[in-house]
Amino acid sequence: MKIKDITDVIETFAPLRWQESYDNAGLVVGRGEDEVHAALLAVDVTEAVLDEAERTGCDLVITHHPIVFHALKRFNSADPVQRCVEHAIRRGIALYACHTNLDSAPGGMSWRLAGQLGIGSLELLQPAAEPGVGFGVVGNLGAETDTMDFLRHVQRELAVGAIRYSAVATPTVRRVAVCTGAGASLIGEARRAGAGLYLTADMKYNDFMTPDNALTVADIGHFESEYCAIQLLFDILSKKLCTFAVRKSECSRNPVNYLV
Repeated sequence: MKIKDITDVIETFAPLRWQESYDNAGLVVGRGEDEVHAALLAVDVTEAVLDEAERTGCDLVITHHPIVFHALKRFNSADPVQRCVEHAIRRGIALYACHTNLDSAPGGMSWRLAGQLGIGSLELLQPAAEPGVGFGVVGNLGAETDTMDFLRHVQRELAVGAIRYSAVATPTVRRVAVCTGAGASLIGEARRAGAGLYLTADMKYNDFMTPDNALTVADIGHFESEYCAIQLLFDILSKKLCTFAVRKSECSRNPVNYLV
């Protein structure tokens, strides 16, 4: 099957025009007309993931994060990005990323994570110009829930080593906002949407003061919040390409370790 036959399926769900201007989603290594036999799904392109692709006969690696985010000026194996790109080219492995376009797609990343955590009746947190497109979601739990109990549920469900959170604004919560990845910029939107709790990642020190006790904000980890990309991409592809082999990476690992 040609690469473009596979990427067309992904881009029907999450067109590249929905990616942010700073992003580099799409085909990073390879050509659309190239023939491939199997795809490996991961959060990031790493040397371990590329080794896994070779072992399992996958000549296409599809990730959430693009391996090349900033311009590369040389290829001399000086860092992991250069080594991964060199490895892929030498071994004939194509690399494709579905990043902020998957984040903002209807039914995309935040929708998937919220559903996994039991949050329903979802609405967009930050709508874009196109209907149904945007970042983050806000919805309701089935019943009023102890805030700390729900955070412990999130920790177990996502296997989070540690959750950082602000002062608990209310002892119980029902309305919860979610944005996968780095979503501190949407704290204001979560507050305006009436959320009692906002789950995201990559929050800085001052971000935990921003809510001013109007809601609780919690940093659940970047990788942990976006690991759902693997299953989401698997579902998108397997429903349309039943004759093409798609594998979920077993070597997609969190680069952050926790001392507990």
